[in-house]
Amino acid sequence: MKVVRHQQNPIVVPGLHDWRRVATFNPGVIVHDGKFYMYERAAGSLRPFQTSIGLLESEDGVNFTLVKDEPIFTAAMLGYPGGSVEDARVVKIDDTFYMCYALQPYRFDCWPTGIAVPEYYPNHYSEWADNNMEPMMTQSGIAVSKDGITFEPLCYTTPREIDDRDNALFPEKINGKFALLRRPLQYIGKEYGTDVPGIWISYSEDLVEWSQPELVAVAENSEWEGTKIGASATPVRTEKGWLLLYHGVDVHSIYRVGAMLLDLENPAKVIARTTDPIMEPKEYYEKFGLVIPNVVFPTANIIKNDLIYIYYGCCDTSIGLATIPVAELLGILGCGDGLEEDADR
Repeated sequence: MKVVRHQQNPIVVPGLHDWRRVATFNPGVIVHDGKFYMYERAAGSLRPFQTSIGLLESEDGVNFTLVKDEPIFTAAMLGYPGGSVEDARVVKIDDTFYMCYALQPYRFDCWPTGIAVPEYYPNHYSEWADNNMEPMMTQSGIAVSKDGITFEPLCYTTPREIDDRDNALFPEKINGKFALLRRPLQYIGKEYGTDVPGIWISYSEDLVEWSQPELVAVAENSEWEGTKIGASATPVRTEKGWLLLYHGVDVHSIYRVGAMLLDLENPAKVIARTTDPIMEPKEYYEKFGLVIPNVVFPTANIIKNDLIYIYYGCCDTSIGLATIPVAELLGILGCGDGLEEDADR
């Protein structure tokens, strides 16, 4: 199986404005009225490393331009002016856009090591201690919009007392309920059925009250999933099941991508799963970056013309695009054809 990187990669890079001067990565992407909308995570500095969500648009899914000269969603809109919002994953259900995001409420500094995960320094910012929060704790939520541009906070989907990110909302209700993938870091140990953080699912009728999470998948391959796995891009419906790209992180903090199929009616059930990664850091922009090396981290996939457009963060620095035929990916999962294409999905 061959995932093809686009020849213009990285297709989106930092710059132009102070708030996105040093990094743009981990985007949500949706197609609406024939146009691609990209919700980038952008940073203007490393000290503090404060990120917000910017909006870009494209006619072809490759050449993107900014819709606005300022972010469209910030932590300040949630009451945390020094905080960060991260990793937007966007779906449209009926007439409403839903943006899943992660919130780190207070300031912190990022000191890249050039080797693995950066060293983060939140302790000299008093907000963490003053508000009795463990440093770097991340809470996830959902914001809503009618036009895909102006978003309003709707709810938090995870408790404040645990670190729970990689939230991804399914693009339609399942058995009359919203379904949400999660990755609670503290849900490990015998009582949780996994030794390292895995993928979980919760359901809600109103997006406010959520069911207790149910374990969906755990790390199975210690060579590339050894320390944790989590949902990457929003699930895509096929006739064979929900196609989900997920990330695995090994002991050297290298981020790779796998794929799995979840049952259409019971997405807590894994039907098929790749043994080996379908993507791993290969190109220079995936191996070297301003923040963290050796990272491919897809947060969006779009189906167009029987291809999956995979949009991914590169080393927390820039945004890349890769494609693969849907039939080929389903084939490696042992499921053959089965695409249900929706231009607005």
